[in-house]
Amino acid sequence: MGGALVTGLLAAGWTPEQVTLAEARPERAEQLRTETGCRCVADPSEALAGSDVIVVAVKPQGIGDVLSQIAGSVETTQLVVSLVAGVPTSVYEAALPGLPIVRTMPNTPALVGEGAAAVAGGTLATQRHIDVAMSILGAVGGVEQVDETQIDAVTGVSGSGPAYVFLLAEAMIEAGVAEGLERPVAVSLVAQTIRGAGALMVETDTEAALLRQQVTSPGGTTAAALERFEAGGFRELVAEAVKAATERSKELGEAVGGQ
Repeated sequence: MGGALVTGLLAAGWTPEQVTLAEARPERAEQLRTETGCRCVADPSEALAGSDVIVVAVKPQGIGDVLSQIAGSVETTQLVVSLVAGVPTSVYEAALPGLPIVRTMPNTPALVGEGAAAVAGGTLATQRHIDVAMSILGAVGGVEQVDETQIDAVTGVSGSGPAYVFLLAEAMIEAGVAEGLERPVAVSLVAQTIRGAGALMVETDTEAALLRQQVTSPGGTTAAALERFEAGGFRELVAEAVKAATERSKELGEAVGGQ
């Protein structure tokens, strides 16, 4: 996710000189230097000097090591923005006393400037801090401000959401091929259908239920397809999937908080 954000920021007009990356794996660090043109160091504490904003983007299981590495190098004038799934701001506040923390949950379409993200401030984060985090994520997509108690649900809906859409795309492509379409044609049609449907929802600011009704003629082809979705428990399955992702996000936070 960190790589997606950096790529999106550079595409949005940020310069490599504005970003310093920290990556311990030499091969990955070299790849990042080549792909982004940004300075990349192995020691996270080295990347902090002169930075107004510290973005933490690691796997939840690695957050303890990262915080212990940077604890002696941070300043209370710096803002920490977390992209780490499940980890509450209280974990950062315990390790980095006095620093404002903003917890976020973006998603991978930030790579192409179409991300969906939410932000929530910790106990020391002011609205100014939240606005800074929103401006960073806003450079690569849409951003909503929520209470931290809602971030796990955001993870379940939009954080993991692109994978749900890709799974649907996979199924539609395979179904199209099974019905006789050439695979490249099926891929093109499905990709543009998903892109167009999302754009229609955003640009018309129309509720999904109404858009669905508008494209569904009684007794028509769409109605026949939707009847099968409903009969198969599609809504319930989606609800269960979002709940599973939300609960897993909570579990990750609890595991880190208990360390």
